[in-house]
Amino acid sequence: MTPESERTASGRGRWGRARRRVLIAGAGIAALEALLALRHLAEDRVEIDLIAPTPDFVYRPLAVLEPFGRGEAQHLPLGAIVRDHGAGHAFDAITGVDPDECRVRATSGDRYGYEALVVASGARAVEALPGALTFSGKAGVAGFRELLTELERGEVEDLVFAVPEKTAWALPLYELALVTSAELFERRHAGVRLSILTPERSPLAAFGDRGSAVVAELLEQRGIEVHAGVAPRAVGEATIVLADGRTMPADRVVALPRLLGPALPGLPADSDGFLEVDEHGRVAGVERVWAAGDVTSSPIKQGGLATQQADAVAESLAEWAGAPVRPSPLRPVLRAVLLTGEGPTYLRSDTHHDRQRSLARSKPLWWPPAKVAGRYLSPYLAARGVRLPPEGSHRGIAVQLGDR
Repeated sequence: MTPESERTASGRGRWGRARRRVLIAGAGIAALEALLALRHLAEDRVEIDLIAPTPDFVYRPLAVLEPFGRGEAQHLPLGAIVRDHGAGHAFDAITGVDPDECRVRATSGDRYGYEALVVASGARAVEALPGALTFSGKAGVAGFRELLTELERGEVEDLVFAVPEKTAWALPLYELALVTSAELFERRHAGVRLSILTPERSPLAAFGDRGSAVVAELLEQRGIEVHAGVAPRAVGEATIVLADGRTMPADRVVALPRLLGPALPGLPADSDGFLEVDEHGRVAGVERVWAAGDVTSSPIKQGGLATQQADAVAESLAEWAGAPVRPSPLRPVLRAVLLTGEGPTYLRSDTHHDRQRSLARSKPLWWPPAKVAGRYLSPYLAARGVRLPPEGSHRGIAVQLGDR
C-alpha cells in the first residue's frame, strides 16, 4: 500500500470491473474479522488495505494465563494474513480523518485515500484505580507474576480483585481470581483470602440472572468472596476505599484498566473519544465511514461482540460495492469462555422477543470453541493452531439455563 500522493487509480477485478477501495484502520480482532468477512462477501469487488503500525496480530484473550505459565497472548504475522486475503498493509497509524476529501492522516505524515473507511483501531487503556496493580499489557503480566511470588512467600493475606466503575468488560478479572485460586490449591497454599469487588449487581451480570448464578456458584466453590453493588474508588494502606467511604482490608489489589476512545480529529466522538455508530456500523454524520470494535461507543468491549460489529460492517460494505448481499442490522449475542484453571465454562446470552436467554455449560456452545467467537476469524485462527489451552481436570458446572 502506498500513500495517496503516489496512488490514484483503483484496480480492476474480473471482467474489467472497477474495484472499490476500502481502507481498514487497525490490526486487532475487529479489523481482521472485517477483512475476512468483506473478502468473503464482496470477493474481488473491493481492493482492501490495512493501515496498522504493527507487524503482528496479537490474540490477547489468553494473556490472563500468562503469569501462571498456562498460556500466553499469541502472535501471528500480519503480512501472512493480509496476503492470504489479497490485501495490502501499510505500517502506519491514522491520526485523523478528512471525510470531505476521503483521506486519512497518519503518524508518518503521509495521507492515504479511500472510497470507504473502516475504523477498527481499538481503544487505549488507562489506570482506573489508583494504587492497584492494573492488569493490562506486558507490565500487567509482569506485575502479576511478582504478586504470585509474594503469595508464595506468604506476604499477602487479603487479595482483592476490583472491578472499577465504567469497566467495559469484567470477565478477565474473574478469570484471574479463579485461576489464582486454582494455583493456590495446586500448591497447597492456604491462608489467602480472595475476594471480588464489583459495581455489577451480580457476578458477570451481563449474562443474565441465571447465567450469573452459575458464575456465582463457581466462585463460591473456589472460596472467592463476592461483594456486588460496590464501587472501588482508591487503594489505601492495606485497605481498599469504596465510593461510599467504607474501607475493606486489602494487602494487594488487582484491577482492570479503563478504556478511552482515540478521539480522532475529523470524526464525531462522545466525551470519552468513542465513535457513535448505527446498527450497520456507519459512523453518525459522516459519509462512507464505518467503525467496529472497541473504538465504538458500545458499552461492552469484547472480542466476540467486535466480530459481530465487523460482520455488520462487512455486509453493509459488500452491498455498497455491488455484491448481492442484504445487510442485517446488528443483533448482538454475548458469547464468552470463562477460564477457571480447571476447565472452561462457556457462557452465552442474547435477547429474543424481549426475553433474555442464557446458557452456561462446560462443553462448547459454538464451533470452533475459541475464546473469541467470530464467524470468519475463529475458523481461520483455529486452522493456524490458535486454540484454547488445556486446563486440567474440570470440576465445573454442566447445566443448561433459560430465563423463564
